[in-house]
Parts: sequence; C-alpha cells; structure tokens
Amino acid sequence: MSSSSTDPRLILLTPQDNCLIAAARLEAGTEVVIEGERITLAKTIDLGHKVARRALVRNEKVLRYGAVIGHVTEAVARGAHLHTHNLESDYLPTYTHDAGHAFVHH
Repeated sequence: MSSSSTDPRLILLTPQDNCLIAAARLEAGTEVVIEGERITLAKTIDLGHKVARRALVRNEKVLRYGAVIGHVTEAVARGAHLHTHNLESDYLPTYTHDAGHAFVHH
C-alpha cells in the first residue's frame, strides 16, 4: 500500500525507512493507520519520536532518512514506540569527553 494510507500525523522521511516520525504528540490508546492497517498505540508517542513502520525482528537495523540509526533490542510490532527501551544506537563515538584534557594549558 502507498504511504498515502498512513495517518498524516506520522511522517515517512524517505521510502527506505522502517520508522515513521510523530508530527504530533499521540496519546496511548490513539488509533492510527499505518499503510492501511489500523493500529491502537500502546504507549504515548511524543512529538518527533519514532514509531515502527512495520514489525521488526530483534537486532534488525532501524533506518531513518535512509541511514541506519541503530537496531532494535527486541521484536517490535508495527506502530510500537522506538526509543531507548528497545532501540540501541549503532553510532560509534568519534571522541571521548576526556579528549580535551590531553592538551596542556600554560
């Protein structure tokens, strides 16, 4: 089904993405449509937070703007909130907070 059958409060940033972005705060119990399927939200989704576009299996990569932003740590149902409780970042830090202490100040 096309993304036009998805609730307008959920934004698909790029066609490759498997998450949607909440364009409004959506309270738990709110019914939304994701690609033609009616889903009742189990948790409140805050503005700007991610929602699973489809069911995801444990360790599956999550794509936003077509880029991997992390992986899910458990199986996730379509319409589930994607956040720190079930999404782990795959970003590697490029610096440490102690890096600034390597410089000697005179």
